[in-house]
Amino acid sequence: MSSPVPLYGVGKLPEGLAGAGLLIDKPKGWTSFDVIRVLRQMLPICKIGHAGTLDPAATGLLICLVGRSATRHMEAFMQMPKRYEGVMQLGAVTSSWDADTPVTKRQPWEHLAAEDLEHARKQLIGVIQQQPPMYSAVKVGGERLYQKARRGEVVNRKSNEVTVHAFNIVVWQGADIHFMIRCSKGTYIRAIARDMGRALGVGAHLTALRRTEIGRYRVDEAWTMGRLAMALEGQPAG
Repeated sequence: MSSPVPLYGVGKLPEGLAGAGLLIDKPKGWTSFDVIRVLRQMLPICKIGHAGTLDPAATGLLICLVGRSATRHMEAFMQMPKRYEGVMQLGAVTSSWDADTPVTKRQPWEHLAAEDLEHARKQLIGVIQQQPPMYSAVKVGGERLYQKARRGEVVNRKSNEVTVHAFNIVVWQGADIHFMIRCSKGTYIRAIARDMGRALGVGAHLTALRRTEIGRYRVDEAWTMGRLAMALEGQPAG
């Protein structure tokens, strides 16, 4: 699929970026909007958006579009399939389905065999129905779900149809499952971790996540924020 606007990774920075996009490697602890806020400080252009949110604890590829002529193509980039690498921990459940909230329940997992993981994994491939986490930006009744969750509320959420093109277990090490997932827009990897734990009957939550690809674009082509700042200042980016 050809890009509707030019995207620039490391070593490919034009003099003007209006009408183009940047491949950014989002650091851990930053929100996706933190990246946009800093880019607005670096560039003399106010209209900057991103095509696909990453949670603060996640790292990896974020496509940032600069100028109105670029941001109007945001949906085209959001529709592109994504690739993730991450770690889920068996035997421990959290309310956010990741490591951002405390463990609320622990269960033994040591009895599991590789065949059990394989059976559970296969259930989560293809077109599946997925319930969004309470700790998410989905709006219900005009309010973000995470705002309700922080007050201890739990509300009914409509499940969405998503497609998991591939779900591979890379390494099983103790309670930790290192995995790779290719999926469609709107897929919550936290929900896959939760559903994997449910399928195994031991619970699980996501402990690490990195987005490595969006369509044909790869995170190893992306700018770190520090390297981009140096390049924009005219300093060597190496």
